Amino acid sequence: MSNGRAELTRRQWLAGSLLAVGLPARGAWALETIRQGFQTNIWGMPTYYLLKSGLLEKRGLKFEEFAVPSGNLTMQQMVARQVDLGTYAAQSFIIGHDKGGLVVIAQIEQVGKTAQVVTRKDLNLTKVSELKGRKVANQTGSSVGNIFTDVIAPAAGLKKGDFQEVRMDVNNMVSAMAAKTVDAMVNVEPYNEIAVAEGIGTSIMDYSKVDKMPVFMAATPDFVDKNPDTVVAYLKCWQEAARDFKENPGKVADVIYAFFTSKGYAMSREAFAKALAKVEVDPGFPSDLVPGLQKDAEVLLREKKISAVPDWNRALRPQLWAKAKG
Repeated sequence: MSNGRAELTRRQWLAGSLLAVGLPARGAWALETIRQGFQTNIWGMPTYYLLKSGLLEKRGLKFEEFAVPSGNLTMQQMVARQVDLGTYAAQSFIIGHDKGGLVVIAQIEQVGKTAQVVTRKDLNLTKVSELKGRKVANQTGSSVGNIFTDVIAPAAGLKKGDFQEVRMDVNNMVSAMAAKTVDAMVNVEPYNEIAVAEGIGTSIMDYSKVDKMPVFMAATPDFVDKNPDTVVAYLKCWQEAARDFKENPGKVADVIYAFFTSKGYAMSREAFAKALAKVEVDPGFPSDLVPGLQKDAEVLLREKKISAVPDWNRALRPQLWAKAKG
């Protein structure tokens, strides 16, 4: 007591001040800002929806957006520690783990049906083997690109050099097909559906029978180790977003359709709905990931794209999803 009043300790004074100004309790205001990478093709749209849904803000999470044409570019940003979180398929993840120790915190979707080989309609090609001597647009280094050159082309009897690989971003391929500067493209949605709907291309195969293509939310190990509370809160948001995809698909489609039309793509709602329907969104952490990842890693090792098959106990972090669910 001093002058008949109780002296407040510094801790009590700070606690009272925080309550007085209405600041949220620790656990919300202490969460780290997320640098979120995503690709602007259909694979990145579940993440784009999450960013626009308001779900992150409800849990006190702040974020910065880093949009790129394809996931392998996000992976490179993460290896360089310019981005904390990002989605891409297994091949890019495995390369990212090899180059920068990146880890998986969830599987977001499966996109094998969205990845396709599309040929120019006027050429009347029906098989991958008919691409011999042709110009094929490919985003070199991407998961889709790697699967085509390492698995699909060889299975069709095409060796390296049998076709001319024309390197370009996926978002430039439809115009290249229209201009007849390439004969085919290895691409993803919505670009395949745009090419087909506009009479430019014919889809001759999708990847689903070759690879279901799980798309993972990966993180830098630094971010996960320093900010486990932020990661768990973030994964809780994904669980809420999953409900929107299942129970309110129209709302989800509106947000994503608006993204593509704002970028100048002239795409009907019908064509867009077909493209989006090929993305199987089901965030979680399946227990059977390792066999498929092991197979992909062995191909990448054979092609000298990684130095070693990952230690999956280090590369996969299922405990974070389990904690978010609990």
